[in-house]
Amino acid sequence: MVVKVFIASQSGSTAIKKKQQDVLGFLEANKIDFKEMDIAANEGNRKWMRENVPGEKRPQNGIPLPPQIFNDELYCGDYDAFFNAKEDHGVYAFLGLAPPPGSKEAHQAAIIQNGEVPESDKGDLENIGENEAEKDQESVHQTIEPEEAEKEEAEPVTEDEEEQPVTEEEDEEEPVTEDEDEVDES
Repeated sequence: MVVKVFIASQSGSTAIKKKQQDVLGFLEANKIDFKEMDIAANEGNRKWMRENVPGEKRPQNGIPLPPQIFNDELYCGDYDAFFNAKEDHGVYAFLGLAPPPGSKEAHQAAIIQNGEVPESDKGDLENIGENEAEKDQESVHQTIEPEEAEKEEAEPVTEDEEEQPVTEEEDEEEPVTEDEDEVDES
């Protein structure tokens, strides 16, 4: 099965260009085999894409915009559906592909398919309960009594910070007059 991504190489819309690049970049980064189908350079690609996007998935104006994603003849979805699948770690299911072993998506698929957590992950779940108990004990040790909190809030005054009496020089600052503010331009 080949994933086909219908794109427009000559699009005037930066939003469409960014969406196309996001899809293609993700597929490349995850080494998923795909084929770019340019609807701007090939009229046959444009007609095929428009005819094979299901009616309920078409926008109100009836013309689906790229990127549109197919797995062979099977329609997967548009950019929004791809983005949602990516956020939910479900891109392989979205594309109709088997997830690679060890991926989050493979783990989720095993749970859904079997209805139970795989043996390799049961130890992780057992440790969760132990970790929670450890966290509870740690929080008990970190509890601060109200009297101690008041002591911590009152900071000791060092010799440098002690209040010094104000001298007469500091007390008698001369006010600035309007004449002094003006600059003599002559």
